[in-house]
Amino acid sequence: MTFRIARFTPRPQSERPARTNPFAKSNPFATAGNRRARGRRWTQEYTIRIAPQRTILDALLQIKREVDPTLNFRYSCGHGMCGSDAVLINGRPDLLCTATIADCLSASKTMPNAYTSPGVATGNLQAQQPPAFRRTGTTTTATAVSMSASHSGSVSDSDSDSTVPDFLATDPRKTATATKTTGLIGAPHPAEKSDPAESSAVEIRPLPGFTPLRDLIVDTDAMFEQIRRFKPYLLHDDSSADSDQAAQAKAVDTKPSSEYRQTPEELARYELLSTCIACGLCHGACPIYAGGEAFAGPAAMIAAARFINDSRDSHRQERLEAIDQVDGIQACQSIRACTRPCPRGIDVGEEMWKLVEAVKE
Repeated sequence: MTFRIARFTPRPQSERPARTNPFAKSNPFATAGNRRARGRRWTQEYTIRIAPQRTILDALLQIKREVDPTLNFRYSCGHGMCGSDAVLINGRPDLLCTATIADCLSASKTMPNAYTSPGVATGNLQAQQPPAFRRTGTTTTATAVSMSASHSGSVSDSDSDSTVPDFLATDPRKTATATKTTGLIGAPHPAEKSDPAESSAVEIRPLPGFTPLRDLIVDTDAMFEQIRRFKPYLLHDDSSADSDQAAQAKAVDTKPSSEYRQTPEELARYELLSTCIACGLCHGACPIYAGGEAFAGPAAMIAAARFINDSRDSHRQERLEAIDQVDGIQACQSIRACTRPCPRGIDVGEEMWKLVEAVKE
């Protein structure tokens, strides 16, 4: 297997202050103020022998031990519980420890790639798929023809020529390969089985929307700062966060008269939200946050929704007012791309829409 890994080495810090560009887009929540850190960037290929059932993390560990010890990436538990190894695999946000090589190669063939730039192939059959987010200037009938072709099973030569995406025309060999394999560009047969040996490489890049530190390691401090901004802890009348010292003194003198009991229905409102591991995959999938706009991010909204839906919390209205900001829930465009990569199965897009409705009420 061949792995194409994005490498990055930061430039040493200079003593003189850096120049600022008022017209440059940057993440307002980033610690350094600019998500495109200065340094040397390149893509390096590694070819190793590894079983397709192994995870991407196993492959990177093998590369680091046997091929290149200078490769840098982050991981902790290795079982999809800490969320520290979030990266972009074949153009899709995923965890290194849960994504297997076979699944990544299969997904690159059967699903459209929304993040890979034109001309970057992650598999031989990637040229079949139109981009998930249509680019400006491309044809708009590709999706319609693909859907109609999947029902009819055939399409005329003139229709197929008019629906070829722009990036297919840049490489005639990929177009010929896709036509020979499926007979129809843009509509692969749903029953096709992927063969890992047919794909050329697995592309791994740092998670978009975050400031790169070195290779696949990104700065997640900004994300956790936004999560802490909405007070991700239980607030009750007898333990207000605004008067911590008074609350602690009161807790020593008196004890709560009864437990904070909940019904199973009340628990179900936030139980799944409490399993969020703050991995940042929803941030990398969100085109608003990853695009450089001022947005606190889906992870911060989920952290706020977890306590907004908790019946034991008595500051619901204050929490709704805190997220009802220009860089809060108002910045969400309901694209719902944040739902797909969630490793805990949280429907992030639906929860964001519920927050919009709660704010309007």
